[in-house]
Amino acid sequence: MFVQRNQQNPLITPKMVKPSQKNFKVEGTFNAGVVEFEGQILQLVRVAESVISSNATEVNVPLLAEYNGEYVIEVKVFSKDDPEYDFSDPRLIVLKKNPAKVFLTSLSHFRIARSDDGVNFEIDEVPCFFPDNRYELFGCEDPRITLIEGTYYINYSAVSDFGITTGLAKTQDFKTFEKLGLIFAPDNRDVCFFPEKINGFYWALHRPAPKHFGSPEIWIAKSPDLMHWGDHQRLLGCSTDGWDTLKIGGGAPMLKTPYGWLQVYHGVDANERYCLGAFLTDLNDPTKIIARSDKPLIEPTASYEIDGFFADVVFSCGALIKDECLHIYYGASDETMALAVINYDQLWHYLGLEL
Repeated sequence: MFVQRNQQNPLITPKMVKPSQKNFKVEGTFNAGVVEFEGQILQLVRVAESVISSNATEVNVPLLAEYNGEYVIEVKVFSKDDPEYDFSDPRLIVLKKNPAKVFLTSLSHFRIARSDDGVNFEIDEVPCFFPDNRYELFGCEDPRITLIEGTYYINYSAVSDFGITTGLAKTQDFKTFEKLGLIFAPDNRDVCFFPEKINGFYWALHRPAPKHFGSPEIWIAKSPDLMHWGDHQRLLGCSTDGWDTLKIGGGAPMLKTPYGWLQVYHGVDANERYCLGAFLTDLNDPTKIIARSDKPLIEPTASYEIDGFFADVVFSCGALIKDECLHIYYGASDETMALAVINYDQLWHYLGLEL
C-alpha cells in the first residue's frame, strides 16, 4: 500500500498525558490540529477526560456549570440501571424520551505536544485551552490550526446542550489564546479554512448536520473577515455505495499544491466506520472540484485503529506537506494519535490526475 503508517504508531496515547484534575482519567488523546512552529511540529491535541467512579453501576459525567458568572466543573451521576437512558454508545448518554437529551461521558480540552522530528512528542502537563463558557459546557473538540496572514487561527467544535457550534480563536505564540466567538451555529462542525484569500475573500469548508432532510455533507462559504460567513454552497455529497455513504466532513485545513487545493476528508459508511479520502479544488475557484478519490486513502486496519474507545475510526484534523510527501496526523479509534505519510506522485496517481 502506498500509504506508509509510521512504525512508532500510535505516537500519542492517553498514558502519556497527565490528567487535568485529581479525580479525572484521560480516555483519549486524538483529533489534533497540527502546525510547524519555530522549527518544531506542534500538535494541539484533544484530550478527553472522564471522572473516575468507584461504583461500577454508575457513570459520572463531567460538565461545566455556571455559578455567579463563572463556569466551573461539576459532576452529574447516572445509574446504568436507569431504563430512561441509553448507555450503548461509550461516548454518550441519551435520554430516550422525546425530546431526547444527550450528555457526553467525557469533557475535552486541548493540550500542546511538541516534537523536533514529527514523531517523538513531549506533551505539556497542563491544558492550554479549556472550555469556559455557555457554549462549551460539554467541552472543546477537534481543533484545526491555519496560519493566515501571520496569525494562527484555531477553529474548534464548542459542544453544549445547545448543540455543536464552531468557535474561533487565535494565537501568535501558542502560549496565550484569544477566543473570538462562534462562527457557525449548531449543528455545524468540521470547518476547514483556506490559508489565504481567494478573489478577495476568506474561504472555508463546513459541515451542517440537517435533522429533517438530507445528509451531513461538505459545504463551502466565504467571508470578508473570518467571522461572518455567507454565500453558502453544497460542495461535495456522500456517495451512493461505498465507504462514504452515511456522512462526510472536512478533515485537515486546506493545503495549497501546484495542482489545486488539497483536502483530506473523512467519510462514514452505514456501519459507522470512519475512513479518510481526498479531493482537490481549483486554485482560483474553490467551489470547483477537479479530482476526488473513489476509494479510501486510509481505512482502519491497524490494531490501534480497529480497537479502542470507539472502534474502526481514522479521523484527521491536521496534515502537512514536507519533503514532497503528505504527512497526515490522525486520530485512531477516538483514543490515540498516529501518522501516515504518502508520496506526492502516488497521491496524484490515487486522485487520477494525468500529469
